[in-house]
Amino acid sequence: MHDPYLLQVDNLSVSFDGFKAVDDLSLYVGMNEIRAIIGPNGAGKTTLLDLISGRTTPTSGSVSFNGTELVGKREYEIVRIGVGRKFQTPSVYDSLTVFENLEMSFPDNRGWWSAWRFRRTPEVTARVEEVAALIYLKEQLNERAETLSHGQKQWLEIGALLIQNPELLLLDEPVAGMSVRDREKTAELIVKLGEHRAVVVIEHDMEFVKQIAHRVTVLHQGKVLAEGRMEAIQADPKVIEVYLGH
Repeated sequence: MHDPYLLQVDNLSVSFDGFKAVDDLSLYVGMNEIRAIIGPNGAGKTTLLDLISGRTTPTSGSVSFNGTELVGKREYEIVRIGVGRKFQTPSVYDSLTVFENLEMSFPDNRGWWSAWRFRRTPEVTARVEEVAALIYLKEQLNERAETLSHGQKQWLEIGALLIQNPELLLLDEPVAGMSVRDREKTAELIVKLGEHRAVVVIEHDMEFVKQIAHRVTVLHQGKVLAEGRMEAIQADPKVIEVYLGH
């Protein structure tokens, strides 16, 4: 039987020095679903992404992507399987152009040997141009990344993930520090990305979550406090008490 979920997190826990950062957490994300994860600071949101992407090993539980168990795999193996992760602060190569930043992420371009052999083929150029248009940087392809605004750098980093065509994107606070206009464009971008892949977004900006999310999961003290559509979440007394009320 084909599994309806792309990502299955079952009974996941991790402890740091006796503190349970994630506590028996289960989460199921479908194909082409945009899932927002919200909750107060220290709720376990970033730790959950660390567990899915292989940065942290759980104490117990399972993370399955497309039927493949991810627990025990290294970060680069999880990337190759089709999971792309963006951290809170953008890490782009300032001295390289937008084109070069995107080109470096091309799937064949791994390890010093393949990087040394790497040649700019028409396929690479076409893919870079296609992604640049999607992330609003088509006009900036030959500009150095250091000249980009904060919002544009965030888009460039999302673009570097897209070059690898992941089936699941993990985005940690993608609109933090952005202007209102850039937030709107990022919301449009994420909605577009969700047409062909699943996207899990950690975010504090409730207006932004409302614009993008199909479903919202609220974490509190490492556990799932509530889950559902944004309207139901906003009206949930438990959620208002621990999170939205502050």
